[in-house]
Amino acid sequence: MTEFKLSCPTPLHYEQIVLAHGGGGRLMQQLLDSTVQPIFNNALLEQKTDCAVFPIGDQKLAFTTDSYVINPVFFAGGDIGKLAVCGTLNDLAMSGAKPLYLSCGLILEEGFAISDLKRILQSMQDTAKTAGVSIVTGDTKVVDRGKGDGIYINTAGIGLVASDVQIAPQRIQVGDSIIINSDIARHGMAIMLAREGVAFESQIESDCADLSGLVQELIAAKLDLHCLRDLTRGGLASGLLELAATSGQRFVIQEITIPIHDDVNSACEILGFDPLYVANEACFVMFVAAEETEKTLALLRSHSLGSQAQQIGTVTNIDKNGAVILETAMGVNRQLMLLSGEQLPRIC
Repeated sequence: MTEFKLSCPTPLHYEQIVLAHGGGGRLMQQLLDSTVQPIFNNALLEQKTDCAVFPIGDQKLAFTTDSYVINPVFFAGGDIGKLAVCGTLNDLAMSGAKPLYLSCGLILEEGFAISDLKRILQSMQDTAKTAGVSIVTGDTKVVDRGKGDGIYINTAGIGLVASDVQIAPQRIQVGDSIIINSDIARHGMAIMLAREGVAFESQIESDCADLSGLVQELIAAKLDLHCLRDLTRGGLASGLLELAATSGQRFVIQEITIPIHDDVNSACEILGFDPLYVANEACFVMFVAAEETEKTLALLRSHSLGSQAQQIGTVTNIDKNGAVILETAMGVNRQLMLLSGEQLPRIC
């Protein structure tokens, strides 16, 4: 008699890169842990944040880099240029840094329209100028027609972190309030609808925006911000799961407190996406002591990028493996898990 064994048809290890390796989910984390981290191993990488923070003399410097391969390059609420600048500014902001300078690396495909390039570069300049930063260095490469999908952009950024600011996953504590500044899933749905040419009664626009000014206001108010994380690839769920694992804590969040626009929620239901895992571009979570919750919410709600701020959960107890529990609207507890990859690839 043949022995019966259950097996998973989806391989967890690959000999070649697949699209899901860049999606912000379990496969990307596996790639980083098994391939990238062991080779580049150093103390700053062990911070496991999107931005490295290190001392330079009596100051702290923040340094980050990111690449943007979004398709399409123009979408409701922004374009690849605005996205590149905002994304890098936001990564700096999540460490508490005041952004100073950016770089711009362009990889262009032969045949890409100069008029589109000018439009994208002007968008980058306008966004950077509004944020009070300068794009001061860069590089341009061109690849053969059919080999580059139009345009890819890499941006790096540097900023300064005040000596008394300590923002990191390791500072998350039992009892902390988990606060979100804005509604979720808008960016991912805007890209999906633009890519597929789907029309809704109301146009869904990306939430692409620079968060650094808002974060600096929170810091200036002397709030003790334990940890910040922007919710880009993988959305709210993946961001919380990464923080829970890094901090060794259990988070409990309430579904009914998570802000989401009705049209975005409808689009997710129709197209089969879980909004908890859909990417955002100006949405972040913060962890603060319980006694600072109301002050934090008041400050957030006074700013245009925090007007929908809500406390969505609490850090309940130590859990060495990290866990995120969702209390659903039906009163059922659901343990969130990392997806293998992004539901919607190439959204940033």
